Amino acid sequence: MVAHVLRLRLALLFGGLRGSRRAVTRLVFVVTAMLLIAGGVIVGLLALRGHPYAPPLAIVGGAVLLGAASLVPAMGGIDDQLDPRKFASFGSSPRAVAWSTMLASLISIPIMILIAVVIVVAGNAVAAGAPVALTVIFTAMAVVTFVFMARTSMLIGTLWRAHRSRELTSTFLVIGIILVVPVIIFLASLDWRDGIPPAFAQVADIASLTPFGAVWAVPFAVASGSSLAGLYITIAVVTVLVGAIVWDVAVAYAMHTVDKPISVRERTGMGWFSVFPRTQAGAVAARSMIYWFRDRRYVANLVVVPIAAVAASLPLLIAGVPLGIVLLLPVPIMALFFGWIPHNDIAYDSTAVWMHVVSGVRGIADRVGRLVPIIVVAVPVLAIAIPISIAFYGRWAFAPALVGVSANLFLAGLGLSSISSVVAPYAVSRPGDSPFQQPQRAGSGVGAQSLVLLGTIAVSTPTILLAVKALTDDITKANSALWAGIGIGVFVLGVGIVIGALIFDRRGMQIMEFAEAT
Repeated sequence: MVAHVLRLRLALLFGGLRGSRRAVTRLVFVVTAMLLIAGGVIVGLLALRGHPYAPPLAIVGGAVLLGAASLVPAMGGIDDQLDPRKFASFGSSPRAVAWSTMLASLISIPIMILIAVVIVVAGNAVAAGAPVALTVIFTAMAVVTFVFMARTSMLIGTLWRAHRSRELTSTFLVIGIILVVPVIIFLASLDWRDGIPPAFAQVADIASLTPFGAVWAVPFAVASGSSLAGLYITIAVVTVLVGAIVWDVAVAYAMHTVDKPISVRERTGMGWFSVFPRTQAGAVAARSMIYWFRDRRYVANLVVVPIAAVAASLPLLIAGVPLGIVLLLPVPIMALFFGWIPHNDIAYDSTAVWMHVVSGVRGIADRVGRLVPIIVVAVPVLAIAIPISIAFYGRWAFAPALVGVSANLFLAGLGLSSISSVVAPYAVSRPGDSPFQQPQRAGSGVGAQSLVLLGTIAVSTPTILLAVKALTDDITKANSALWAGIGIGVFVLGVGIVIGALIFDRRGMQIMEFAEAT
């Protein structure tokens, strides 16, 4: 089996040169670009041999490489020539197919280029004092880890291919923005003239403790006599073992799974319903996504958030507050308003809320599904705004505190909004009306608006105080603010969803009466 698959892989590798002129030209262009990029990386790594820059750059670069291997194949729609499902008709066992295709994956131009780059990294580690035998072992483990992650991601992408749509592609694009843009902003804001920036060194230390960076950190940690070398080795070994198990299980699942046939009409017309799971929460989320991006009332709310955040910060600048601090404020304000926006989402449904009530949608599904659109919008905006604010402020050590405060305000706001929207909905402009039109109906909803805003700020006070402490006195409190913000925010979100779900289940008739009356 192994020999047969290896011969097949070699035939596929050289068969690419016998296609159409356009296909061959595209292949040559891609390979040339990859060789040029790899050549530049190798020259840069050779220049850094023995330099203090080498370890952190190798660790962070390697972590980014493994991170890309775990995401890009699934997101990019790459055609897998060694798709394990293609071997299902030959009667081979899933395990034999899994490991045969895994070995055959090593025979590819990208992997060969990767091996060349990794060998140079290994040379830098040996130059720094790492044992040769250990460096060779973990260099091989780095390649194996890359292949496991890339193959598993490619298999997942292949399984998703039947359900791929414009909406799913948009989702992948948003994920890419969340991951790439903050990194670019971070690197562009660092000052490299006086050696490795402390913020970058801290990122390297954090990456070393992850499955993506541990395997790269081992040789350098052993060379420097770091006490964390044993921990890095453990993480790297566990990562390879978990990767092997996941790959074996994924291949077995893929070979015993038959895709449900989907007609062309169904595939192109399902929209967001083809992206989310076929559950009650998934259906509510898909419907909410359609409403949010087609109803100008929702769009108006989203547009107002950044404007309100900037407008609220300008008076402080006029009052003499330092510019760096003022530039930090729009992000928490945006997080606060993003969490506040869904506090009256049932009212925006108008009479369409009857679908949720009469179809027996559970409250938990309604509450969770309705939060998906604002999360899809807010997370990318905050992910880009936070590094921009920190870059202007000029102190990356404060970044965890800003993340913690923003997460607390956003998540806690979502939790309280999940309760408010079923307890105290109030009239809004009808579908199709101007978003700025004041409805001529009783009940302004000022109480619900104020309670959600003030309640969010109240439960976020511990995190805000820790962030202020980090800003004015003890920067080490930034990490405490991060974990406090995430912990409090997740707790309030969970409690809010549960309480809101219970109330939704009990107040179905009152919700219908409200929709009919407004």
